[in-house]
Amino acid sequence: MDFSKLISSDIQHYINQNLNCDLTKILLRKSPFPDVSIQEIVQQIKGKKTAEKKFPFLIKEGIIFPPNLNLEQASSQSTAEYKAQDLKGKSFIDLTCGFGIDAYFLSKNFDEVTLIEQNPELISIVEHNWKTLNRKANFINENLEVFLESLTDNATFDVIYLDPARRDQQNKKKFLLEDLSPDLLEIEEKLRSISDKIIVKLSPLIDISYLISELKNITEIQIIAVRNEVKELVLIIENQKKRDVEIRCINLESDEPEFLFNFKDEKSAKSEFSESLKFLYIPNNSILKAGAFNMISEKFGLKKLHPNTHFYTSEHKIENFPGRILEIEKIDAKDLKKGEKYNLISKNYPLKPEEIKKKHKLNDGGNHYLIFTQSVAGKEILRSL
Repeated sequence: MDFSKLISSDIQHYINQNLNCDLTKILLRKSPFPDVSIQEIVQQIKGKKTAEKKFPFLIKEGIIFPPNLNLEQASSQSTAEYKAQDLKGKSFIDLTCGFGIDAYFLSKNFDEVTLIEQNPELISIVEHNWKTLNRKANFINENLEVFLESLTDNATFDVIYLDPARRDQQNKKKFLLEDLSPDLLEIEEKLRSISDKIIVKLSPLIDISYLISELKNITEIQIIAVRNEVKELVLIIENQKKRDVEIRCINLESDEPEFLFNFKDEKSAKSEFSESLKFLYIPNNSILKAGAFNMISEKFGLKKLHPNTHFYTSEHKIENFPGRILEIEKIDAKDLKKGEKYNLISKNYPLKPEEIKKKHKLNDGGNHYLIFTQSVAGKEILRSL
């Protein structure tokens, strides 16, 4: 495709001048450029605004951005850079290239890079952008199943990466492997025959136990959060299977350490229980997604408040905990004053935060947390110091 008009200096100047304008109003205008529609221009403005936060390495002249859906589905720069750690070799292939953010970072230390994408417009955009960024690859507009069938018997790759589509034609999210496109259960053997290392990005909502029971040779599962919002679940499949699957919990753009454990060890780990003590520990969401409720207690020597309350406590502060640490005091409801401001948390408690605010006439905000929860001693109200 010819992107020369979109990257012309006049249009790029117009895009930059309107980055902070109301796009709805811009869409009502007539395009100031006879050969480029206002819809195309607004698409580039949206893309550049998204890139400022999500993939800032693309904030440079000459980059073309795809439609919104492709921007939403693309990984962020921070998650892509994390997945790229320690990856290197001769040949890398991305079977579901999309906008190419993951491929750009994951393939940096490979001699030969192949990108497969069935959307012709999207692969053209990626090819244009990579050339603008002085990166080389083999760009192939093809359905991945057709591509895999066309491979010669001796074709191999050091690393295969894929991000299966997770929505159907009615835009409903899918969480079973057989509902994804491609179906990993159907192509797993083929992938393992052409590579010793396969990396798969999946929805963070998919069940970990289900994945381990269905797919062979998973050696590692990475649960990647960004600022405590779980964004991706990444499988590492290798032909030399370890005895157990390692779970790696990551909270990017925070100063929290990674938390690693073996999946089978969670079942044998034990938690001790206690009413709240001087310090309260709230694990980050990657650990909660991993279900490491007993391992986190055992590894850090913390007591759990209640079997159904995933909060932990100790009398003395434990450093390097992967989550929030609060010094707390127990209070009674009568200690709360009308109009006080708190950051409210309700876990394993009958009332939701909005109901608590209404009942006690509290407001959002302030510098302190107010936690309504339950320990083995019963319901508790905790206030951070």
